[in-house]
Amino acid sequence: MVAYGKIKKGYEYPDLQCVVISESDIFGREKKKKKKRRVYEGEQIQSFSDLHVGDYVVHENHGLGIYRGIEKVEVDKVVKDYIKIEYAKGGNLYILATQLELIQKYAGSDSKKPKLNRLGTQEWTKTKAKVRGAVKEIAKDLVELYAARQNQDGFVYGEDTVWQKEFEEMFPYEETEDQLLAINAVKKDMESHKIMDRLICGDVGYGKTEIAIRAAFKAVQENKQVVYLVPTTILAQQHYNTFCQRMKDFPVRVDLMCRFRTPAQQRDTIQNLKRGLVDIVVGTHRVLSDDIEYKDLGLLIIDEEQRFGVQHKEKIKKLKKNVDVLTLTATPIPRTLHMSLIGIRDMSVLEEAPQDRLPIQTYVMEYNDEMVREAIERECARNGQVYYVYNRVEDIAEVTAHIQKLVPELNVSFAHGQMKEHELEKIMYDFINGDIDVLVSTTIIETGLDISNVNTMIIHDADRLGLSQLYQLRGRVGRSGRMAYAFLLYRKDKLLKEIAEKVYLSTPAVSARIEKMEKEGYILGYQAQVNPEALGYHIKALINLEVSPEEKNVFYPFVRKCSNVIECNCVTGEYSMVLEVLFPSTTELDKFIGELQRFGRTKTLIVFSTSVEHRGINADIEETLE
Repeated sequence: MVAYGKIKKGYEYPDLQCVVISESDIFGREKKKKKKRRVYEGEQIQSFSDLHVGDYVVHENHGLGIYRGIEKVEVDKVVKDYIKIEYAKGGNLYILATQLELIQKYAGSDSKKPKLNRLGTQEWTKTKAKVRGAVKEIAKDLVELYAARQNQDGFVYGEDTVWQKEFEEMFPYEETEDQLLAINAVKKDMESHKIMDRLICGDVGYGKTEIAIRAAFKAVQENKQVVYLVPTTILAQQHYNTFCQRMKDFPVRVDLMCRFRTPAQQRDTIQNLKRGLVDIVVGTHRVLSDDIEYKDLGLLIIDEEQRFGVQHKEKIKKLKKNVDVLTLTATPIPRTLHMSLIGIRDMSVLEEAPQDRLPIQTYVMEYNDEMVREAIERECARNGQVYYVYNRVEDIAEVTAHIQKLVPELNVSFAHGQMKEHELEKIMYDFINGDIDVLVSTTIIETGLDISNVNTMIIHDADRLGLSQLYQLRGRVGRSGRMAYAFLLYRKDKLLKEIAEKVYLSTPAVSARIEKMEKEGYILGYQAQVNPEALGYHIKALINLEVSPEEKNVFYPFVRKCSNVIECNCVTGEYSMVLEVLFPSTTELDKFIGELQRFGRTKTLIVFSTSVEHRGINADIEETLE
């Protein structure tokens, strides 16, 4: 067998008295410039300026409330600043601004509106007691688990072999400095007597999977079996394809355990795992089933641990007792992160982006059909695909039909978690294969999908989603060398929040009043206010024009086509028309007046100054709205 390839540096076989010399050994290896690592330094909240009116906050003694700003309160003839916190049933709590340490921002696990606590009740005390009990139970389990792991010696792997070095050289991309540090840390753990328990924390697309692949390959060389555990079926299929592609040139058997496999295929995999014929198995919670036995399990890799339920985690703990564990995540749950920070678990952080990775262009804006159509067409014009995230199942079909009307020439489909398994799988496969241009979906795409051809994401009602969700969703695009775009859309009434705060009403109340004024005809429409002088229109004039009734049929179409005319009114008096016009210069104004004079005589007044700008009226219409 003869093969052709490239090597970066030479090597030798002393027993065979054979030396291989590479080009770099003779002429020197080109040195790559290393990027300077940026170290993140967090800042503590130092003032209430970090809080905004309407933010949810938690008081250590009274529980969850809403921050309502700073108010001056006189107590014993002394005026001081107090922080106002609103609670359920109209309760209000005032604390001194100097006692800021008693409150902290609320951070929920989802986008649902949290339930406020009530002042003067035992509700918050019971909640804290319940949490303490749960923490004690978790702590007991963790202590038992990690005590058992600490008292045992793990399997000691040997140093990197020639195969390991060759395998790593086949990686088609250049590793980042953070990646190399994490890989070395994982290898050091595996080569020591300690049972590895390491968390790899990094942004989506920063190379966590490659670290896991190299650790798995190292384990396989010592005849150890590897389990790669993932939360979704689609993700399992994608990682299975990745493992097969990376290890196709080596005698490593990779199998898949999920719904995509037939019962016969699953039985075959189970038997081969027991016999030791399968080296790496990629799968969902199916790999945790009681009917699966491993001949010699050496490494457990968990992708997105926070996505597994309590039941699954109990089974994971059984596997953890005497095997090396590698956990990959972009958004670790607080418990996992805390364990890493206090040293129970080791942690490697990937902060440096891949070399050719472009930052995702993110826009926050009001929903607009034209903008949506343009964004989709622009992406599809470069043969790309689009995610349209709509997180309400009840009318997702209607939204899909609306998107289809906007781009009738494209193939638009939808997917959500309540669909039948085979139907969902077919849609996802079609999308991965490029048969679907725009996929309207719920947040089921939040974790796992890695499709490099999708580089535009539109999120409908982004304000309804949590920050962690938005972060994970945005990470589904920009996984190639192409520029990626993320559009976070919100409804126009979200702009009413500032108005609502000024008039001391809720946003829905303001929105309802405006909607009623629109229906009653008080509000006819909306327009942007621009500065004409900034655009070069320095001449403003009022033109009186005498137009005969016979000429009006010709005059009206003419004046409507002229963009310089910003207002035209039919009036009484000596002249029948008054026009308000804007022009860059008097020369262009004179030319326009000459064109007007074919309809009749004119009288022009050039505006030198405006003491009162165009404005609405102050009218009390509250009675009409009630």
